[in-house]
Amino acid sequence: MRDRDAIESFLEMMSAERGASQNTLDAYRRDLEEAATGLGKGASGLMGANRDELEQLAQGMAKAGLAPATRRRRLSSLRQFYRFLFSDNLRGDNPTATLASPAKARSLPKTLSMGDVTALLTRAELEARDSLAGLRLHALVETLYATGLRVSELVALPVRVARGSADLFIVRGKGGKDRMLPLTGPARAAVQAWLAQIDPDGMTHEAAPLFPADGASGHLSRQVFARELKGLAARAGLAAADLSPHVLRHAFATHLLENGADLRVVQQLLGHADISTTQIYTHVLAERLAALVKSHHPLARDG
Repeated sequence: MRDRDAIESFLEMMSAERGASQNTLDAYRRDLEEAATGLGKGASGLMGANRDELEQLAQGMAKAGLAPATRRRRLSSLRQFYRFLFSDNLRGDNPTATLASPAKARSLPKTLSMGDVTALLTRAELEARDSLAGLRLHALVETLYATGLRVSELVALPVRVARGSADLFIVRGKGGKDRMLPLTGPARAAVQAWLAQIDPDGMTHEAAPLFPADGASGHLSRQVFARELKGLAARAGLAAADLSPHVLRHAFATHLLENGADLRVVQQLLGHADISTTQIYTHVLAERLAALVKSHHPLARDG
């Protein structure tokens, strides 16, 4: 089997059996094609590569200056690919079984203070009075902070989320898993105001995109929303470079925990499969508490 055909078979499996999203499939394809190009310089190629060749490939990534996170992702793609080949009897071994990954540094997510979020939402509400684009951005930002949705989930929301008066809606996330999310009063009002402008007669099918746009997906792209969010941040007096949809998702989780929410509940709302992924937010809170004590306790001393 040629490298290209093996990659296609792997991607078909990931889509059909694992429910991988198109973004995930695209990332796997890029990683594997990049590896095939590197391994193609030798005689083996991707299908015939042995452990030593893959080790040399990994070392080449490091010498090229790729970030540890990028190298880990590419090696993870290779591991899953060779595991698939082995399980489907397309190879008699898994050459990545003993391949080491770069050490993973535990980084804390960027977030926003409640004051920053208030400034952002206030500015969005103000701009919603002036234009259709402002109305859409207000609906997006309110919904993101109210729900903690992934940006890919947010931009693909259907019209039914804005219809009716229900406080809960269901979203399909990673791996095709459904989860139920609450929609706050301000967020529901914002999305209903947006829908009233783009569908005043209520004729749009409830499964249609709530944030429609030209393009293959039929809905607003993640990139466009991220760019508009940075612009909003700048106009609200915040550091635009530090703000992204993911940062606002982190703020949602952090603020819930700061106000006493249970970690398991936050895990369910975020759609994390593993509680350890959610636990990183407890480190964010611990850092804030330590800084608070250091700044305000009468006996705190530097050094």
